[in-house]
Amino acid sequence: MDETATAQLKDVASLALEEARRQGASQCEADASVSQGLSVNVRLREVDTVEYQRDRGLGVTVYFGQRKGAASTADLSAAAVRETVGKACAIARYTAADEYAGLVEPEALARDIPDLDLDHPWDLTPERAIELARECEAAGLEVDARLANSEGAAVSSQRHTGVYGNSLGFLAGYSSTSHSLSCTLVAQEGEDMQRDYWYGIARDAAELEAATAIGRRAGERALARLGARRLTTRKAPVAFAPEMARGLFRHFVGAISGPSQYRKSSFLLDAAGTQVFPAFLGMQERPHIARALASSPFDQEGAATHDRELVRGGVLSGYVLGSYSARRLGLKTTGNAGGIHNLLVSSADGGLGATALLQRLGTGLLVSELMGQGVNGVTGDYSRGASGFWVENGVIAYPVHEITIAGNLKSMYRDIVALGSDVDARGGIRTGSVLIGEMTIAGE
Repeated sequence: MDETATAQLKDVASLALEEARRQGASQCEADASVSQGLSVNVRLREVDTVEYQRDRGLGVTVYFGQRKGAASTADLSAAAVRETVGKACAIARYTAADEYAGLVEPEALARDIPDLDLDHPWDLTPERAIELARECEAAGLEVDARLANSEGAAVSSQRHTGVYGNSLGFLAGYSSTSHSLSCTLVAQEGEDMQRDYWYGIARDAAELEAATAIGRRAGERALARLGARRLTTRKAPVAFAPEMARGLFRHFVGAISGPSQYRKSSFLLDAAGTQVFPAFLGMQERPHIARALASSPFDQEGAATHDRELVRGGVLSGYVLGSYSARRLGLKTTGNAGGIHNLLVSSADGGLGATALLQRLGTGLLVSELMGQGVNGVTGDYSRGASGFWVENGVIAYPVHEITIAGNLKSMYRDIVALGSDVDARGGIRTGSVLIGEMTIAGE
C-alpha cells in the first residue's frame, strides 16, 4: 500500500470533516482519492497513443438534519477543501429534507479492515508497454496469412489510492492496481472481413496471460468467424460464452439493487424469497478474495463487506443495498453501496465441460459477441444483436452474424438448463457459460 499517499489523503479527509463540523453540519462524509496510470495503443506496429494520467479529487457530503448537500473539487489544498465544504453546506441549507438521508448506521461500519492484497504497482515504462503491445499484435498477425489487418493492441496500468471518512469516527483507505492487455485483429478472405479480440486483466501484472498468448487467441477467434452466415428466424436453445454470460447476471444485480426496488422500476420487484433461477443454481458474494478484481474491505459508506449467499437453490435471499435504499425499503444495508463485490455463480453439479455443454445444447446458437443495449430493466424484455456459432448435434457447424436474440430475462433465468465449468474470473461477476432452453433468434 502507498502509505504516504494514504496518510496525505487521510489528512485531507480529516480536514474536510473538521471543517464541516465547524460550519454546523450534524453529519458529514468525505472521500479523497488519487489515481495515476499509463495507457499505450499500438496499431500495425506503429504507436497510436501514449497517455499518462494523474487525477485527484475530494467529494464532500454534509447533512443538516435530513437536508443534504454535496460538492467536489480536484484541488486538495487546505483552502480548496474549506471552500468545497462551504459550498456543500450552502447547498444543504436550500435542499428539502429527506427522512431517509444520512450516514450508514454505526453498527454496520467496518471495524477490522483486512488486507486483500490489491496493490501491485507495475514498474512499466512507456517503452516496455509499447514493446509488449507490439509483441501481442505481432503474435496474433503471425497466426495466419488471412490476418492482414489489426485494430491494435493496448496495454494499461492503473493505480488508485482512496480514503473514506465520516463523522461517526470512521477513517480508512487502501491502494489498488489494475493492469490489462488486449488485442483486436481483423481476418479477411475475399470480400469477407471479420474482427475479434481477446484480453487479460489482473491486479498483479505477473498474473496476466502472456502477451503472445493474448495476441494468438485474438487471431484464432477472428479466423474462426470467417465465412459467417445469417440465420432464418427461429426458436432454439442459446448458450452464452462466459464473457457474455456475465452481462445476464449484471442485469440481475441491477434488478435486485436498492434503487430499482424502491423506485419500483424492476422486473424482479419484491422477488426476495422467491424462485428466480432453477434449483441447481447458486450465487455467493465473496468480497474478500485476495487480489480479485471486485474485492473490497468496506463499501463506499464505510460499511463492512461480508460473505453472503445471494441465491441458494435458485431462490433469491435478499437485495443489494446501501444504507439509503435500505432505509427506503425498511431493511438494513448489505454493505453494497457502490455495487456488488465478487459475485460467484455456481452450479450444484460443478458445471459442464465445454464438450458436454455443446452436447447438451444439441442444435442451437453459441453466442460469442453481443451488440446494442436492448434491455428493459422494468419489464425484463431482452433483445440484442449477436454473433457466434451455429451448433448441430453438439458440434460447431459454422459461424453466424447479423442476428438478434430476444426473450424476457425473468423467463430466461428460469429456463437456464446448465452452467459451464469454464469460469471467467476477469471481472466482478464470475460465471461459466450459460445455456438457456429456448430463445427467439431473429435473422433473415
